[in-house]
Amino acid sequence: MSKLASATVHLYRHVLHATWRSLTKSWVSMVALILFALLFLGIARIAAPLGMAGGFLLGMLNALLVGATLRLIEQSLSASRTLGFTDVTESFGYYFWDVIGVGFVLWLPTLLLDMGLQANPAYGQFLLSAFLLLVFILLNPAPEVIYQVRHESTLDVFKTSYEFVVEHWIEWFLPFVVLILPVVLSPSGLEEFFSLSGRAGRGAGLDFLQILMLPLTAIGGWLSYMGLDAEGQEIVLFLLTPPVAMAILLFRGHLFASLHGSSRRQRLFSHQFDSGE
Repeated sequence: MSKLASATVHLYRHVLHATWRSLTKSWVSMVALILFALLFLGIARIAAPLGMAGGFLLGMLNALLVGATLRLIEQSLSASRTLGFTDVTESFGYYFWDVIGVGFVLWLPTLLLDMGLQANPAYGQFLLSAFLLLVFILLNPAPEVIYQVRHESTLDVFKTSYEFVVEHWIEWFLPFVVLILPVVLSPSGLEEFFSLSGRAGRGAGLDFLQILMLPLTAIGGWLSYMGLDAEGQEIVLFLLTPPVAMAILLFRGHLFASLHGSSRRQRLFSHQFDSGE
């Protein structure tokens, strides 16, 4: 057990070092996240009165921005060069249909559960929360699968995500638990967790605003834990959310790349060989 813990710490140390290296060469991606967020919020205000047509427009925009973000992360992982603004403009159009495909497959069961919630608020809410939590867990690595694993269809993305979580759930979710620990330990921690997992589960992590919501929630939780007042939190949240969001995306990308295609036993053997044990 101690050797497994040591190998896991070694894995995270390696991933953190790779994340920092990528982060220093992809500062333009942080700027892109801010611009993407402003664009999304601006279009959302225009689309709000348009009803179904507005929802369709936002869905297309979300897929465009998420796909572009995944492309920027993909390029950042190699850290072979510093990204520039041309990389941002050229990222549009990548993974658009992958994001649309995942969203479309999840749309129908979510719609049916939403309708069930209206018909039966008591059991409907439980079923919806349980379904979204299951999606949040089993499809959590879907963004990384899309840009790192060769796949032929949306069902391939689901299958690969499921198999990855089954094999690597401890190593994959442990950093997430640490990140949101102050939120979970707060007086309304359980409610906050189900709210966070529900929002992320609806889009399998492919909702652009939720890419920013996780770091925003986590940073807010840590600031509250340290006793920072609300006014001070607003300033810190504004400054830290973009770089933390990018760091989380890069960390996930490097962690997925390190875990995918390997097993716990292989990593343990490799760590023992490297350490000379």
